[in-house]
Amino acid sequence: MADPEFDQIVGHDSTGMRLDQYLAAPLGSRARAARLIGAGLVTVDGRSAQKRRSVTGGQRVVVLPEPEPDWAEAVSTDDGPAAYFRVVYEVDHLLVVDKPTGVVVHPARGHQTGTLSQALADRAAGGEDPYRAGIVHRLDRDTSGLLVVAKSEQAHRELKALLQARELRREYLALVDGVPPAHSGTIDAPIGRDRSDRVLHSIDTATPREARTHFEAVETFAHATLLRVVLDTGRTHQIRVHMKAIEHPVTGDRAYGGAMKYGLKRQFLHAARLAFTDPISGEDVDVSSPLPHDLEAALTLARAESD
Repeated sequence: MADPEFDQIVGHDSTGMRLDQYLAAPLGSRARAARLIGAGLVTVDGRSAQKRRSVTGGQRVVVLPEPEPDWAEAVSTDDGPAAYFRVVYEVDHLLVVDKPTGVVVHPARGHQTGTLSQALADRAAGGEDPYRAGIVHRLDRDTSGLLVVAKSEQAHRELKALLQARELRREYLALVDGVPPAHSGTIDAPIGRDRSDRVLHSIDTATPREARTHFEAVETFAHATLLRVVLDTGRTHQIRVHMKAIEHPVTGDRAYGGAMKYGLKRQFLHAARLAFTDPISGEDVDVSSPLPHDLEAALTLARAESD
């Protein structure tokens, strides 16, 4: 069994505190404590407990680590490396997948095998490019989270139309360096290839394309801010470029100047929610993905820095 995340004897000065309140500081937030208690990962004197119960001095409280997501494995069609993903919603004509960090969405220069589109080759369909069959929108390799994938030509065409009409809501969670001067706002700045570095994208470009990003502060720390970000458009590296443009780059984003801190080895950017009306069935689809463990751990450190 893995080592517990937390294992401590309750001090007598904490007698009478609710369990979720007692665990709020060591676990990073009261909401996370409640979630882990509800998942049966917290015991008091060896027995599972409810968040509303009170603790008593001398009791032993143990928090077990969250299990890693049950990623399904699929091997690319040309015997390359495996791509990992989870299907979180599926009907006859579309599916929503949760992609971990490190997985490339479709073949591109430098990444010809082991991509998500190859892993989904026997399920996805639609679009003109057979190497991107069914892919409606994409995520960067090191951005985790949700994508909708078509399983038919009609679904691909109509999902693309939803995207262009801004009726496919894509919400991200992003930790950015510093504290933006406004609690919420919109960045409306065209993006294209950077004039001096063709690998990067920028608002300093000779080939501008419309790009609009909305943001709202979810939680503010001493030296960072957790934002909820919603896209109107889907330009390459859009959130990363726009956050750099307002001098609050995504934390952990080496390419765009983000600070490498809180134990991060990649940008703190997660596609946390997709919401849309299924264009074929008319059903409302609203799917969420929890923050991966590395990003949760980074938040815990950011909160600790603020105490």
